[in-house]
Amino acid sequence: QVQLVESGGGLVQPGGSLRLSCEPSGSISDVYVMAWYRQAPGKQRELVARISSGGLTETVESLKGRFTISRDSMKNTVYLQMNSLKPEDTAVYFCWRSQGGKAYWGQGTQVTVSS
Repeated sequence: QVQLVESGGGLVQPGGSLRLSCEPSGSISDVYVMAWYRQAPGKQRELVARISSGGLTETVESLKGRFTISRDSMKNTVYLQMNSLKPEDTAVYFCWRSQGGKAYWGQGTQVTVSS
């Protein structure tokens, strides 16, 4: 019913920046919550940040000041701006969306922070 396509991942050096994008398509609603999660090998998937259709945003405490979630006012696309990247940020980053009592996951995009 809803498809989520992430993009923008890749290899970046420590201290660098990257912006991820998530574009929903299909039977999308204007009432929703979207979020970014990440999962490193051998670790649990963890919440990074989330945004509601009402415009409320949250970034987990440990990532505040470096990671920011936002949306395009003319599109449905949600972004994750990542600055001052560290090797421990290396993970697969997943987009998530909840609407109409259902939840959907994107396929994930790899972010690797290494010199």
